[in-house]
Formats: sequence, C-alpha cells, structure tokens
Amino acid sequence: MGLQLVTRAEDWAGRTALSDAEGTYGYDELLEASARGASKLLAGMSDLAEARVAFMVEPSFRYVRTQWAIWRAGGVAVPLCLTHPAPELEYVLDTTTPTAVVASSPYVELLAPLAAARGIPLISDVELEDEPASLPEVGASRRAMILFTSGTTGRPKGVVTTHANIEAQIASLVEAWEWFGEDRILLTLPLHHVHGIVNVIGCALWSGAWCEMYPSFDPVQVVDRIATGDLTLYMAVPTIYHRLITHLEDADAEDRSLFRSGAEVLRLMVSGSAALPVSVLERWRDLTGHTLLERYGMTEIGMGLSNPYRGERIAGSVGTPLPGVEVRLVDEEDRPIADGNSGEIQVRGPTVFLEYWARPEATEEAFRDDGWFRTGDTAIVDGGRYRILGRSSVDILKSGGEKISALEIEDVLLRHEAVGEAAVVGIEDEEWGQRVVAVVVATKPVQPKELSSWLRASLAPHKIPKEFHFTDSLPRNPLGKTVKPDVVQFVTEQASSVIES
Repeated sequence: MGLQLVTRAEDWAGRTALSDAEGTYGYDELLEASARGASKLLAGMSDLAEARVAFMVEPSFRYVRTQWAIWRAGGVAVPLCLTHPAPELEYVLDTTTPTAVVASSPYVELLAPLAAARGIPLISDVELEDEPASLPEVGASRRAMILFTSGTTGRPKGVVTTHANIEAQIASLVEAWEWFGEDRILLTLPLHHVHGIVNVIGCALWSGAWCEMYPSFDPVQVVDRIATGDLTLYMAVPTIYHRLITHLEDADAEDRSLFRSGAEVLRLMVSGSAALPVSVLERWRDLTGHTLLERYGMTEIGMGLSNPYRGERIAGSVGTPLPGVEVRLVDEEDRPIADGNSGEIQVRGPTVFLEYWARPEATEEAFRDDGWFRTGDTAIVDGGRYRILGRSSVDILKSGGEKISALEIEDVLLRHEAVGEAAVVGIEDEEWGQRVVAVVVATKPVQPKELSSWLRASLAPHKIPKEFHFTDSLPRNPLGKTVKPDVVQFVTEQASSVIES
C-alpha cells in the first residue's frame, strides 16, 4: 500500500496542510515538493534502501518536505536538534553514519566541517529538488526514523521506528483525541522528538488538518495567536505552560480576557514530555477554563497512556492505555502486580519501536521474550488510572530502606509560592544509601526550614530532603525535561556550601 501519510495526503488535495513564516502550503504542494526532494536524494538510484539521511531544518514547510522526501526515497530520517553544539551533532552523525546531510542556511556553517570530516555530502535544503523520477515502493515494515533519547539517564540511544510504528502511533492518537479535517493546531515544539513530529505534525497531516509552524517558542506570539480564536488544538510541555502563565500574569486584565476568550475556542490542550505540576494545571485552568490533558509517552513507544478526551481528567494522573496499546505494571521479577502497588511500566503493541540503532545488547535488555518493552518508569494504578512516580533510575530514590518518589516531593515543593522550579535527586550516602536533596529556583527569598516545614505538612518524614540548594536555573534538555545527572553534579560541586534543613 505504500506510505499511508502520503496516500492519505492525496485524499486531502485542495486543503491547506501547513503554514509558516514564509507562506501557506497545500497538501498537493507538499506531495509535489517531497517527490522532487526524493528524486534529488536518489540521484539516479532506484531506492535509498534504508540509508540514513540526517537533516537540520527549522520548523517549517521545508522541514516536512525534507522528512517526507527522505521517506519517499526509501531512506531513514535522522532529524538533528537545532540547539545542539558540535560535539552532540558529531555523536549523532558518528552513531547513524548517514549518507547525506540536509541543512537550511542557518546551520550550513556549523554542519559543513562536520560533514566534510566524515566524507558526507552536505545538501542545502533549498537545493533539495530535482525533476520528478520514479520513486520506490516503501513498505510499512521498513525503518523510517531514528530519534535519540533525551539522555537524562545516560548517553542518548538512537531509537529506530518503522513506518508501521509511526502509523500506529498516529492512528492511536487520532482515535483517542478525535482529530478531524477542520482542526488547526499551532506547533511551537522542537522537531527532533516524537512530541512534535508525531503528536502534532503527524496527527494533523494524517487527518487532513492544518498545522501552523513557528520556528521557536515565544510566549508573546503564542498568547496573541491563541487570542484570535482560530485554533482548535495546542500541545506543549510543562515548561512552556509555566512561561505562558508568567507572561499572562504580567499582562493587563483586558489582554488576559482576550486570551481567555480565544483559548475557550480550542477543543483540546495537551501537556506532556515531562511531569505536569498540579500547580501549573490548576493555574492554567484558572486562566483559560481548560483542564490540560496529561498523557504519558516516550521516544520508544510514542504515546502509551492518556487522560480522556471526553471525561474527567485527574491532576497527577496520566490516564489509561491508548487504543492499540497494552500496558502493565510488574515487580522486580516481572510479575504483574495488583492495583495500589507500585511497579515498572511495561508496554506492548504496534506502536513500540523496533530497536536501538547499533545497540543490540541494549535492545535485548529493553524487551522481555513475550514482547513487553521495559520503560524503566515506575507508576501506581488507582481505579484503573496510572500515576507516574518517576524514572526508576533517577526519580525513584532509595533512602534509609524506603523507596521515595522524587516527582512527588517536587510536586509539593512547586505548590509553595516562593518556588518557581524544583528538582529532587539522590546523592550517594554511606548512612542513607541515597541522601534526598532538593535544588530550588526561588522566585523570592525563602529559607530551607520554611520549605522543610511546608513539605512536612504533606509528606511523610522520610521523604523530606536532607538538604536544600538554590540556583538561578535548572539544567534542562530542549523538551524541558530536567537533566538529573547534571543536577547531581551541581549538588556535588556545591558540597562545600551545603544548606541543611
């Protein structure tokens, strides 16, 4: 049948697909431009046969044209992060060994020496077109894309998804969130992660909808755009919602009222890629009338769990399994556990990735024999709904013989009026095994003892951090996830100036 995104786009001829700072583009233009781009990449060959093609193009029509051109030529798309320095880009290039690199003009200077040193042809994205040629038939089982994990727990791994995986991920979300052709969504997310690629662009183009693309997030632009009332969906990470709240709270009453009127037109607002603090959910609801839909996913599985589109959304919960996704909780011996007990999330189904690129041992370790993928995340099920407790390796701390959720402590800290950001980590300790430590970005002066007392009102004594450190900002990756190893390093370097609670 070929690539379903492409065949479905043929059904949407005459409709608007994308818009960016340079213009508005129809589905027919996307099909034509990606076909010409595929011909350029093929350069007379009949099929790229899963050769990797890396590309560094800002969010725009040209990004999607490049991605589709790679797919239609039979290649594997490797999107590069626009904010990564040269060493990080070298790591991706060396890991995936692409046969070509496509770059838009702002990134040619950075990528040219990296590509030349590896003998990789560099193609300007404006030159990504040729006379249309016969394109290969690309089956759904072929490798389609390599996205790299966030690297919050170690060196990033290249996650390989097939076209069938991507199509299953999109179809699941389209069904669950009721996408339709008249939808119009604003993209302000980076496009080297599944959130922006699948949840926003993929779902929009699958459905015949319209995706507006901003090159980067700007709170003024987003607030003004939502205020027009033309959009039906918006999806972002908690950090973005926090920044929008800050901007709105500084705005005058008339501007806040205009924004709320525009926001009320949207049928859905989604938060993901990191845990959503309850305080952010509640403040956003006050400002917009929307209860953000929180979901759970990761690079390896797309989306696995979601609060309902129709029905009650519970703060702190990521809902139930999405269509076509099997989810279970298991103990350390891989035995399924009963509701009310914490365990590791495991996922199975057509949305789950194929392999880690060139990492057979890591791939084998990630799966059980019966196809269950080990996410490494810990959760608890209450009334059929899942609540994430944290990443087993970094967010589930073991102190004094007790298991402690760092996310739970962070959530309570963030409810304090003086706390803007918070990260809780475990520091190796001879007495405790791990010493619970909190790093805080304060919005106004606050003492550790005050924070400790605040936490004691909601948490058991063994969960109270032994130390509090203060900083101007937390280390985050491009999707806003806190990089916990960097937080641990910060605490270690500050050991000589520990502030105890």
